[in-house]
Amino acid sequence: MFDAARAFPGFLGAELTPPLTAGDEHRVTIKFASAADLDRWNASDERARWLEALEPLAEGPLEFHLLSGLEAWFVPPPVPTAHPPSRARMALVTWLGIFPTVALFLWLIAPLLAPLPFLLRTGLLTALIVLTMTYVVMPRLVRLMKAFLHPGRSD
Repeated sequence: MFDAARAFPGFLGAELTPPLTAGDEHRVTIKFASAADLDRWNASDERARWLEALEPLAEGPLEFHLLSGLEAWFVPPPVPTAHPPSRARMALVTWLGIFPTVALFLWLIAPLLAPLPFLLRTGLLTALIVLTMTYVVMPRLVRLMKAFLHPGRSD
């Protein structure tokens, strides 16, 4: 299934997490660059064929959970002994994303918002920064910094 997903635009990676204890469930994580890329995969005949093939292996109906935005930034490596990156490493990677993003928005967008009242200007600017960080900067930065965030992990 991972090879099939890899052929779709925006594919960022896929992982299989085995159960941590007897009776737990296997988890399949597939990451795409955008909601549109994920929608293409979800609507594909290829995915439908794989779900049909996997259904007999499941105890009960297959469950799906969509993670996007901040909760998906720092998903730890999917191994039973996995630990999330240290807070210091996550803070540094977050700063590496926020600093240039904020600088760019202050340079390009802030002057356009200058006539607005302070709270409205601040709200709009921070909303644009959060959206840019969540959907553009952090997915790419975390992928680029994978070795730093998870040292010693071999893929």
